[in-house]
Amino acid sequence: MSSNFIPDIVVARLPRYLQALYQMEEEGKHSTSSQELGDRIGISAAQIRKDLSHFGEFGKQGTGYAIPYLVDQLQIILKVKQVWDIVVVGTGDLGHAIARFQGFANRGYRVAMVFDNDPRKIGGKVGQFIIQDMQNLIPMVQQAGIKIAMLTVPPAVAQSVAENLVRAQVCAILSYAPVPLHLPAHIKVEYIDPIIQLQHMTYYIG
Repeated sequence: MSSNFIPDIVVARLPRYLQALYQMEEEGKHSTSSQELGDRIGISAAQIRKDLSHFGEFGKQGTGYAIPYLVDQLQIILKVKQVWDIVVVGTGDLGHAIARFQGFANRGYRVAMVFDNDPRKIGGKVGQFIIQDMQNLIPMVQQAGIKIAMLTVPPAVAQSVAENLVRAQVCAILSYAPVPLHLPAHIKVEYIDPIIQLQHMTYYIG
């Protein structure tokens, strides 16, 4: 079935399944059930079975799922059998942490370029990367064919930087800037704002 017919909320749950399966593999497990998988991530077994059924049949009744096979199939569905290059824009504390993070490579992603507009930072290093001048972002990213960006810039410039990323033919942006981005409909944008998650949690405290 074409992904065009699959609800985005279903696609959004697949990485959670994959993460739990990776953990099971690290524990030496070879098979699992929808019930066990659901217990690990707080989703009902019925929902897991329904989600996976959008993409095919991956388990057998009474025996569950072979973990290596299900991992392989989810990697194919999520297109992480290949390695995706990422551009990081903004080298504040968060940008530094992302550029140095070692956990991307074994999950299908690789930081390839880092940009900033601060003259004091340009030409310096963060981890193994030379910090590039933001003025060169469009030609460099376009020439490298990078399709994914992480945006760790101040809110005031997030929109303009995102527009430049679109001009560079980036297709997906993970933004840490706490402002909505107004971009063409075909650009996939996800937001990470710890304040929103904290506010969600504090509702339940006390």
